[in-house]
Amino acid sequence: KSGLDPGGAWHAWGMACLKAGSLNSAREKFNRCLKPPMDLNQLNHGSRLVQDVIQYLESTVKPVLIADDDYFATLRELEATVRTRSLSLEMMCEGKIQHNSYYQECLFYLHSYGTNLAIISFYMRHDCMREALLHLLNKESPSEVFIEGIFIPSYQSGKLHMLENLLETIDPGLESWGVYLIAACKYLQRKNYYHILYELQQFMKDHVRAAMTCIRFFTHGAKSYTELGGKQTWLLKIKDHLKVYLQEVSRSSGRKKMAFTFRKKMSATDVSRHINTVDLQMEVTKFLHQCESSGTSQMTDSSLPTLFGNNNMKMDVACKVILEGKNIEEGFGIAFRVLQDFQLEATEVYSKVAKQLVKQQKYSEIRQLLKCVNESGVAAKNDGDNIILNCLNEFKNIPAEDLDNLIQDMDSDENKIQAYMMCNKLRSAYLVSVRQEKARAVQLVQHVRQLAESGGDDVVKAICAQWL
Repeated sequence: KSGLDPGGAWHAWGMACLKAGSLNSAREKFNRCLKPPMDLNQLNHGSRLVQDVIQYLESTVKPVLIADDDYFATLRELEATVRTRSLSLEMMCEGKIQHNSYYQECLFYLHSYGTNLAIISFYMRHDCMREALLHLLNKESPSEVFIEGIFIPSYQSGKLHMLENLLETIDPGLESWGVYLIAACKYLQRKNYYHILYELQQFMKDHVRAAMTCIRFFTHGAKSYTELGGKQTWLLKIKDHLKVYLQEVSRSSGRKKMAFTFRKKMSATDVSRHINTVDLQMEVTKFLHQCESSGTSQMTDSSLPTLFGNNNMKMDVACKVILEGKNIEEGFGIAFRVLQDFQLEATEVYSKVAKQLVKQQKYSEIRQLLKCVNESGVAAKNDGDNIILNCLNEFKNIPAEDLDNLIQDMDSDENKIQAYMMCNKLRSAYLVSVRQEKARAVQLVQHVRQLAESGGDDVVKAICAQWL
């Protein structure tokens, strides 16, 4: 009469019937106020009213085992069980759910009014993981339901192995679980749970991604190559994963194509290249670890470069290897291989090293670097000269004698003249200029005269004028 919503009254009446043990009457009352969810895959446990019913039923489970203790069962409970048995799932959980009418009643309400997540969570609470998984598959629920309802509870309660065994039992090839497993991996990565991620990737036999996780274990948080030296087992694991992947690829290529839909694919060429990178990183790690241990290490960079980074980082590795040996020659061979393997800009790396040597006032080492570059067999004609020219920005810090030695080491007269001009050694620039072919010499001497005039060097200006 007052137009109020009768739902609350029906719910209260239903709860009263439940508490009185009248399961049938309760169903009838709840039928008038409970509604199934619009979306069965929503990420919640359904309406508060349904949750209250389930909570009450679970908290007041009576130790009535139909199979064993028939004479304890009331007629009402027996009747309810018979009705629910047909309604609930084809796959029934062995143990207390199957044999207890109150659990059967929970399943009735969950299937009638609950979400998939609520049903799955109920199975998980009562150690029926297999039923939870089969329900997920049958209803084709989205991966979020798997993560929330099955995966998180499994690893939190230490049952990840049990989950893996069941996944494999239900589908030995794991193909039907692919979407769910990839979603679980992404979830673990977001959470930074890399140890669980690695464990899961190994179970999935996703060797390429497992190798990528090992790279992270190797590089993450290391502040020195001494630390990386202690983490070299991860490099061996990366190689193992990649080799197993190569074997699997070669085995499957002979047969009909295997449907590895969810495992990361990579061409055999790329895998071989990555194995080569790992080998080279092992060499770099051993070498730099040794340098740090023997105290020859000079550079104190905040970031620690490895060959698993981008090209700039790989160039930093090459610089570090050249600079941290006892002398330039010691690390040059490894650095040269890094430059060749990754096709890096060699002159840029050598110039960077030379600038660092100027800062460290090791001028004789710059000459040793030039010798190594020229003997490498792949240096272009002007590479050595360009390295010196790049250093000369720092000429104010280089002692006169060392500066002269460096410029005299240049191959091309044109480059020597340019270098002398950069360093304001105009008399030396004039002396080399006049030795050139006549027409070119005139141009060069005119240029030197202009510089002398603007720099106020009257002596050189007069000499140039006289020669011209």
